[in-house]
Amino acid sequence: MWLTGPRTIRGQLIAALVVFEMLVLGGFAWLLIREQNAELELRISRRLEFQASQLAIEAAAAIRGGNVAPIQELVSGMTRFPSIKAVQITDPTGRTMFSSDPAMDGKITLSQKERVYLRYLYQPVIFSPGKSHEVVAPIRVGDKVVGLAWIYPHESEDRLQLRSLMRLSLVSGVMVVLGCTLLASLLARSITKPLGVLMRATRQIVRDPEDMRGFPLEVHGRNEAADLTLAFNRMVASLDEQRAGLNDTLAILDSMLANAPIGLVFLDRKYRFVRVNQFLAEISQKGMTHYLGRTLDEAMPSSAAQQLRPALEEVFRTGNAMRDIEVQGSLLASSARPLTWLVSVYPVRSGPAQEVRWVGVIIVDATERKRSEEALRKTEKLAAAGRLAASIAHEINNPLEAVTNLLFLLRNQSSLDDEAISYAEMAQHEVARVSEITQQTLRFYRQSTVATRASITELMDSVLTLHQGRVGSLQVVVERRYRDDAELFCFSGEMRQLFANLIGNGLDAMMPAGGKLRISVRRSRSWREPCTPGIRLSVTDSGCGMKKATIERIFEPFFTTKEATGTGLGLWVSAEIIRKHGGRVAIRSREGSSPGCGTIFMLFFPELPAVTPEMEAQPVGDSVNA
Repeated sequence: MWLTGPRTIRGQLIAALVVFEMLVLGGFAWLLIREQNAELELRISRRLEFQASQLAIEAAAAIRGGNVAPIQELVSGMTRFPSIKAVQITDPTGRTMFSSDPAMDGKITLSQKERVYLRYLYQPVIFSPGKSHEVVAPIRVGDKVVGLAWIYPHESEDRLQLRSLMRLSLVSGVMVVLGCTLLASLLARSITKPLGVLMRATRQIVRDPEDMRGFPLEVHGRNEAADLTLAFNRMVASLDEQRAGLNDTLAILDSMLANAPIGLVFLDRKYRFVRVNQFLAEISQKGMTHYLGRTLDEAMPSSAAQQLRPALEEVFRTGNAMRDIEVQGSLLASSARPLTWLVSVYPVRSGPAQEVRWVGVIIVDATERKRSEEALRKTEKLAAAGRLAASIAHEINNPLEAVTNLLFLLRNQSSLDDEAISYAEMAQHEVARVSEITQQTLRFYRQSTVATRASITELMDSVLTLHQGRVGSLQVVVERRYRDDAELFCFSGEMRQLFANLIGNGLDAMMPAGGKLRISVRRSRSWREPCTPGIRLSVTDSGCGMKKATIERIFEPFFTTKEATGTGLGLWVSAEIIRKHGGRVAIRSREGSSPGCGTIFMLFFPELPAVTPEMEAQPVGDSVNA
């Protein structure tokens, strides 16, 4: 198992410092010991040479004096020096003559080469056989070597000073290492403590980015660690601000995605749904889990999927958005109701290369808009037909007057018999009816631009005259309950349009079985404000009635229960006319085919003495059926 170094900066700093100190101290100790060892060797050599020279000089003096007895005392006395282990004097051949230790006798054996070398020796020579030292000095009497002085030093005594120096160096080195280590530990702690705080703070942010407890960090000192802590605090504050902004943006986007009144879908390159908003799940009557993870063909009806796939492929291929693609069909496989959708497909890019990773699909229900466009076209046709009818009625009116005059002249002819006169009277009566119808048609389609005081009963009768043909064909009994004094300050043309819509809807509700149409007009007071006088009128039919849901939407534009013939604008226009005249409307209806079923429209118009600002507004459009 390999040893690993410390993982902390403090440990690494201390370990590196200890290793460095050991290397420096080791190198210093090695150099010191080397120098001391060399100096010791030099001192030993000089001492030995001096001692050997003195011994040789004194021995030579004793030999020259012929008294060799003091030589033994001299040899024995030399060993009293602590640095000398043994001393002996030999002849030139190496035979012991005097020695401090009898055991040394005969120990020296000189070769012929050594004898020749020592014979011509003039000064002491140090030999180092192995790890020991020995010095030899020639004893000369005159020019002749008569003997050799040998000194053997105590090696341990000579090395004692060196070992003491080594111990002192070792102790000093240990003290220096410990002191430096302690100092380095204190310095490292001042560095690593702020780093440790930063490390714990970083781990806290990584573990829970929303946890801002303990921030900002305390700053101690004015060194680089303090600057680093300040920079870290600023970074955390900036990250918190950016995260808050990002969370707000994500919350806004999620809220828009969830609550937008349009369908939003995101698909990957395999056409799998990765996200769907709640609106699409609701209009398709399927949960969001129905879409997530499933492909386009699996989650949507085949007709809708086939219409969407080419657009998705094109956006993935080109990276260009496609807008306002009209898709026909339903998002429900079981629904038979025809629907129209406007679909926009746009790329969603991601990554450094900004490749198209997903596509977003915006789905808007355009069914009502489509129906509105169709209803507007029908309305325009009806308005054109109304203008044409008014034009025809105007053109017919002049010939009718001529025919009426001719019939009058014909009746006054004395040559006609009674039967012919009766025929002329019948023809004149029918022509009068045609003239009345044309006059009512002209009044109906000619919008009044000035409010006048008009009789509500006369306006109602003029509208009933236009519907007389339908009333007769449906065998509808019309019951009138009028008050002759029911006059109102109003736009008579718009009132005719209002009454025509109510009567027309009542007749439609009684198809094809017929029934009773009851119309009531009288002076009264408002059912909400009893102090307000005005005209109350009601139109009651005995038809099939309406559901509550239908009543709630009956005044919405383009809402109709007559898919083939209705435009959904009649009652919407009627509501605008009622509002314009300051009136109110109430509806009661009972659905069914039994007696007592039907619908009643109750209207109240306040009695206005003059034109109000609302009545000065532009008159509403032509009459249409609801």
